[in-house]
Amino acid sequence: GEEALEASAAEVREAFGVEVVTVAADVTSEAGQAKVLKAAGDVDILVTNAGGPPPGSWQDWEREDFIKALDANMLTPIALMKALLPGMMERGWGRVVNITSQSVKAPIAVLGLSNSARAGLTGYVAGTARQVAGKGVNINNLLPGIHATDRADSLDKGVADQQGISMDEARAQRYATLPAGRYGTKEEFGAACAFLCSQHAGFIVGQNILLDGGGVNATL
Repeated sequence: GEEALEASAAEVREAFGVEVVTVAADVTSEAGQAKVLKAAGDVDILVTNAGGPPPGSWQDWEREDFIKALDANMLTPIALMKALLPGMMERGWGRVVNITSQSVKAPIAVLGLSNSARAGLTGYVAGTARQVAGKGVNINNLLPGIHATDRADSLDKGVADQQGISMDEARAQRYATLPAGRYGTKEEFGAACAFLCSQHAGFIVGQNILLDGGGVNATL
């Protein structure tokens, strides 16, 4: 909620001494998008990040479930890009990074809503990125696996409670599924995103960069 948003902003201000403006809005709505865009002004770097839809079974998802997933994880990032890309192109420089998921590369069965919506966004980016790259604007996607966050703690607690084991044991089980043998850190994630937003990433166009500790077992 708004309190959590402001708390995060205060943490960034204190750590880095920078100005942070918060906007509490439903960005899946036109009104919410307008509020965010008005506060942002001329934008050179856009990073989109939305929490994924809830897990479930293919037998239970209805049309409305897919519409909600598409609104949050596909249509909203597209709307923000449509609004901001023209200004970036006019100024001759811009970066867009969409935070999607490792499920784009390897679908996760219980996350079918997320798989579907994020795959749609990935397809849009693949085509659009190549149309704007000549104007100095680069669009790429960052695909995270599990990182050491409150969400990971919640998942591990669920496993621990279900299996009657400790949090450390639950975490060790998940570590064992990752070639890196650990979770990613927020510093690693931030550094990867910052690189894609920098001038050094000017020749990277329309790519899907995995940040998953080797969790996705794929050649391409």
